[in-house]
Amino acid sequence: MAIGTRRRTSGQISGESIVIEAAWMYHHDGLNQNEIARLLQVSRATIVNYLQEAKERGFIRISLAPEAFTSHQLAQDLRKKFNLQAAFVLPHGIGTDDEALMRVARGAAEWLPSLLNMNDRLGVAWGRTTYEVAEAIEQTNISGLTVSQLIGSMATPYGFTAEICSANMAQNLGASCINLHAPAVLSNPEIAAQLRNEPIIKAQLDALSHCNKTIFAAGSCTPNSHIVSSGVATVEEVNWYIEQGAKGVLCGRFIDGQGRQITGELDERIIAVTLDKLQGLDMGMLVSEGADKVVPMLAAIAGGYVTHIVTSNKTAQLMLDHTGS
Repeated sequence: MAIGTRRRTSGQISGESIVIEAAWMYHHDGLNQNEIARLLQVSRATIVNYLQEAKERGFIRISLAPEAFTSHQLAQDLRKKFNLQAAFVLPHGIGTDDEALMRVARGAAEWLPSLLNMNDRLGVAWGRTTYEVAEAIEQTNISGLTVSQLIGSMATPYGFTAEICSANMAQNLGASCINLHAPAVLSNPEIAAQLRNEPIIKAQLDALSHCNKTIFAAGSCTPNSHIVSSGVATVEEVNWYIEQGAKGVLCGRFIDGQGRQITGELDERIIAVTLDKLQGLDMGMLVSEGADKVVPMLAAIAGGYVTHIVTSNKTAQLMLDHTGS
């Protein structure tokens, strides 16, 4: 439709229609806010409000091509140094560290659907970052996709659980979902072994061995990390693993600087994917952000769990500069 045919007054367009009209003129016709205000005979401030309303109501979906984040020098440096298939590096911005994490999660949410194919089996870990990625994915439908929960449930102070991470991911991707209907950790190794052999739980755990793609974050290995606050491990247990050389946590399992699992008493009580099932897959997407995540991220990469990475330019540079000390 030619721009000239849009010379209508705001009295002829009302409510939701005028919001859509303003959004179309701005994003498709390429008019600026002053031009739209003149054509619709309203103030520029009103047009600003219309555009904001259109965004909040989901009428507008704005995304940048993945190449903008995967082809620049820093992303290429990460890919080459750590032998990755691809790196997606976003600007850290001038906001808080929490805002940077949200940027990284949103970037992963925009990139992930393009990396998934029909009949893929996606394993989903647990954590704040994974939850934010699942929440940010725009509704789509990938035929035959199955999403599987990689670690059992736990009572957390964060307002979300492992099953919510996987369920929300599945819902937004139009996928079927296999939840792991068991606690992440039990008090007794014998009870954990019995539970793993229960037919329903055994089938759900067996499904994890068929995942060909995963998405996860690298957990910090410190006494104040999420693995402690979520109740999966005690401070004493974390300290024991640190003494054994632990540098990070993946799906409740502790790894050393080379990504090798450090086996302890806690592992006998955990209901989760075993780390060997996360190696050598078609895709292992690591989504993490922050200086405290650099060492765990490098450990995960060294262990062969990562093929794709999403992070900020600030964290990427810290990874490239890391000396191993």
